[in-house]
Amino acid sequence: MTDLPPWDAQLTWVTDGQRLIERAAAGLEPAQLREPSRLETWSRGHVLSHLARNADALTNLLTWARTGVESRMYSSPDDRERGIRAGADRELPEQLADLAGSGSRFLAAATAVPPARRSFGVISGQGRQIPADEVPWLRAREVWLHLVDLDAGYDIGILPDALAWTLAKDVAAWMTSRTASTVELRADGHGTIRLGPGASAGGVVEGSPQLIAGWLTGRAGPAGLSRAGELPGLPRWL
Repeated sequence: MTDLPPWDAQLTWVTDGQRLIERAAAGLEPAQLREPSRLETWSRGHVLSHLARNADALTNLLTWARTGVESRMYSSPDDRERGIRAGADRELPEQLADLAGSGSRFLAAATAVPPARRSFGVISGQGRQIPADEVPWLRAREVWLHLVDLDAGYDIGILPDALAWTLAKDVAAWMTSRTASTVELRADGHGTIRLGPGASAGGVVEGSPQLIAGWLTGRAGPAGLSRAGELPGLPRWL
């Protein structure tokens, strides 16, 4: 993705999101881990297990960038799902320790990547070749969105403005070739994003960066957004 903030700013987003998700998880009662999260078919335990394994998978990419030795996120297409399922039913102390430990490993790996290696190409979980300087962003969006998905007292409004707008640009770019109509997304003080394949927009959607990002990612409905024209149908993102 283009237009990302500098490496250190991305890592600040990661650090702040990690702190909040650890705090939210620590505030859960043990029985709440097995209750539904905001993600269909996933319990809160699934969300926490996924976050820990995602940190380790992205650490693989950072190690690949630093050393030049190929290290994919997952060893096979089923590896990701197996890792999530294997950890979903653990007790709270084990979940908290894994969440914190994997987060610390990610940040240590990111700190170890020298500036000269941050443009090195690695392969994302979706099979795209990306420069390593996008990896902290991948982690940032995971921790903040899954903080919302955990359903432990936070909604999409918790995202920092700049992070939410970066997320909106990221998701809109992915969706543009996958939507039939075109609209402009506007947030005061943040500019305009084109969503859709058309040369001109058929409508305008306005709101806070958080509400626009929440609508695009399926974490919020269109309530709170003002719009001129019809809202386009959105494909499911990731």
